[in-house]
Amino acid sequence: MQPKDILPVYEREADHWARTRDSSLYEVPFLCEALAGQAGARVLDLGCGTGVPIARWFADQGCMVTGVDGAAAMLEHFRTNLPEAEAILADMTTLALDRRFDVILAWDSFFHLSKAAQRAMFPIFAAHAAQGARLMLTTGHDEGEPIGQVGVSPVYHASLTPAAYRALFAAHGFDVRWFRPEDPEAWGRSIWLAVKT
Repeated sequence: MQPKDILPVYEREADHWARTRDSSLYEVPFLCEALAGQAGARVLDLGCGTGVPIARWFADQGCMVTGVDGAAAMLEHFRTNLPEAEAILADMTTLALDRRFDVILAWDSFFHLSKAAQRAMFPIFAAHAAQGARLMLTTGHDEGEPIGQVGVSPVYHASLTPAAYRALFAAHGFDVRWFRPEDPEAWGRSIWLAVKT
């Protein structure tokens, strides 16, 4: 299993994902911190999947949501679930929208990239971040390349060290507000929140 296999996996597993993805919105406390009460915020959801429940939650708060996903089958579900939102079929690693957003989210997507691709994402984050934009990522808690599973398919994950991420945030103009490794309130996810300065 390699990073290049991720998008084909999500193409195959899109319908299963749409049926089984947890929609309890345990993510809300974290999403609230990403949104920080911004009315009408422009939200860029990278690896948006089907849009449920996260992109829909942002839309329900009055945000203008742009969903980006590299798997066309996932984006079909997104368009059905959020017909009022903008949906863009694109690989996040080559994204160049020439627009800036108030919130950038890569929840359970960024960590599917290779270590090199993760490093290369930080200029892309910066290019799409408005002044004061809030960037939220899920990563691993420390360096590694574990293999997970989506449906019946294995999926690649990668992570740098926390120190490496902190250096990347700083080098691209982001101030880290917090890092919560393996947070039990997020079902063990490791989450970063940073602000564009």
